[in-house]
Amino acid sequence: METRYILKKDHLAPWLRRVAKSHRVVAPVKNRHGDTLYAEIDGLDKVELDLAGQPQASAKSFFLPQQEVLFTYRTGKGGYEFHEPATPAPATVYFGLRSCDLSAILYTDVVFMGRHKDPGYRRRREGAILISIACHQPHPNCFCHATKSGPFLEFGYDLQFTDLGTRFLVEAGRSRGETLISQWRPFFSEAAEEDVKLQYQLALEANGLFRRNVDVGCAVRKLAEGEVAEGIWRELADRCQDCGGCAYLCPTCTCFTIRDEKLGPEHGERLRCWDACTLEGFSRMAGGHNPVAREQHALKRRFQHKLRDDVHKHGRPSCVGCGRCVGICFGGVDIVGFIDRLSEEDLP
Repeated sequence: METRYILKKDHLAPWLRRVAKSHRVVAPVKNRHGDTLYAEIDGLDKVELDLAGQPQASAKSFFLPQQEVLFTYRTGKGGYEFHEPATPAPATVYFGLRSCDLSAILYTDVVFMGRHKDPGYRRRREGAILISIACHQPHPNCFCHATKSGPFLEFGYDLQFTDLGTRFLVEAGRSRGETLISQWRPFFSEAAEEDVKLQYQLALEANGLFRRNVDVGCAVRKLAEGEVAEGIWRELADRCQDCGGCAYLCPTCTCFTIRDEKLGPEHGERLRCWDACTLEGFSRMAGGHNPVAREQHALKRRFQHKLRDDVHKHGRPSCVGCGRCVGICFGGVDIVGFIDRLSEEDLP
């Protein structure tokens, strides 16, 4: 059984200050507009940590930037010269990650750290220490229990914090987490049996607090067996506004496009930018032909990817149940709406 620790809430800020001396620290911060976003902390006294609210966006952009220079090029008498940017990847502690967001990082690892490793992503990921906070109060649109990506994690974290009221119970899942504790051991004490029992009780209660009953298994089965009627795809497509908001907010959407930007007569750069498979231009070919009918098949491609193709390829859907797409989609064709629509067909 792994050792569990207690960190008093009064000691959290002093501990993070020590960590920040040797690491960049990213955490959920409430800005002046009242929005909670993951942000780099430049002085704990200048920011308001928000460990209760769900950040409006995930931590995806720290690992896969919305726009990234892959290389620069220069032409000359000898032809083209290519240079990868020397972008630093500082050791970074990601503190206060929601369980779904940490699960999304693990999924993104499969995409960019598989057989063909992406250099930029690898640099950022290898320098990352992931500290999650268990969600014993699920948010209204969350359904991570249905995707097995929360509310409490069993693996993947370096440290997992559980709010016990006046203190945090801290679990170390990897050696890097143990190192952070051992470096500043005086801040931590060993958890008592009653602390462990309280965490267990909170985990049980959390699973009963979800407001959305989302039958992900039903959708996975129907997509695998080809049981989705074309009428459902047309119905959803009629409501989609082609804004791409769902993909940009989704912590596991990794679609991108590549473009070259000329910066001068003899030099330029190649950029990787976020894209969305629901957008009309995503599959448009150089001659203008688009093999995918936007009106019928854009959303079909998105949901098949998340709930069928990734299950076949990786053994699990790539949706982590964060519910952000529910809040952003004004057309009502988010993934929960799609799954509910399939589930309705099984009702008597």
